[in-house]
Amino acid sequence: MGMTALLNSLEALEVVAEAGSVAEAIDCVATCRPDVVVMDLQLPDGSGVTATRNILTVDPTIGVLVVTMFADDDAVFAAMRAGARGYLVKGAGQEEIERAVRAVAAGEAILGPTVAQRAMAMFTVRGTASAFPSLTQREQEVLDLLARGLDNHAIGNRLGINEKTIRNHVSNVFTKLQVTDRSQAIVKAREAGLGREPE
Repeated sequence: MGMTALLNSLEALEVVAEAGSVAEAIDCVATCRPDVVVMDLQLPDGSGVTATRNILTVDPTIGVLVVTMFADDDAVFAAMRAGARGYLVKGAGQEEIERAVRAVAAGEAILGPTVAQRAMAMFTVRGTASAFPSLTQREQEVLDLLARGLDNHAIGNRLGINEKTIRNHVSNVFTKLQVTDRSQAIVKAREAGLGREPE
């Protein structure tokens, strides 16, 4: 209701339909042919990723903007692979939402600041992944943030996962790198080129 009210209050934007399920969303798109679909990823009868894929099969010119609580890498990239042009995390401000809707309507791709930062970090890690082939992608991300001097709490906030899971990842990293503490892990990571903020 809040999103509908916000969008209707913006100049030259009109909400033409609302849907509460994958099936309703596909029906609404077929009937209304909107310029933009604002999509959640959790729907009662399935995933917003599936809905996005099906909607774009009906009409590939529609811009899908995902607005969801989930900022983890799997969710972001699954939505993008399905064809979404934008991705915002719930809690985004009015100006950010308006900018994203208008950008997606104009055919642009847009990521909210939190998601963009995570995507950049992921590409940075991928560029140096060969230095530690035994680490999983998530462990590479944790090591990269560790090398930037972040503690477990801050790493959890950055990656959108809980601190206990981060502790497990850090422990796995220590084992695989054959180090006994954070300082040794940081030295190895920095020697490999990790720990640099994306330019």
